[in-house]
Amino acid sequence: MLEIKFYDSIEDSLLAFAVIIARTGGKWVLCKHKERDTFEVPGGHREEGETILETAKRELWEESGALDFAIEQVCAYSVKGKTRINETVDTISYGMLYVAEITSFEAELHSEIEKIWITDTLPDNWTYPLIQPKLLEEAKRRGYL
Repeated sequence: MLEIKFYDSIEDSLLAFAVIIARTGGKWVLCKHKERDTFEVPGGHREEGETILETAKRELWEESGALDFAIEQVCAYSVKGKTRINETVDTISYGMLYVAEITSFEAELHSEIEKIWITDTLPDNWTYPLIQPKLLEEAKRRGYL
């Protein structure tokens, strides 16, 4: 079982991930990884020397091809439990959640993402079904969606 918590602020050094709920023209922007048959919102690991906002912008570009966009921080979050990233049920990982409105895209992707899906409806087949819907719910609860 995963435990997800949300925070208004958190120590920056704890933040390992950035996740971006992206939209364009009133539609959701979702990603499909080359090695999976599921969909996810853009996001990924923080690299050495990056601010968490730089991580969010880089991941949004890499995974969606977003060139022009407005991005806004929603909140920090933690995930406790065994996941593809966390090795044990006691491991806690921390991330920052953002929302973005994309106004232009590159013609092709430059990452492990096979394609983006621009849609009116959210998928049933999430890559992280116990996490991603909760991040969307929290962004909505806080008035960002």
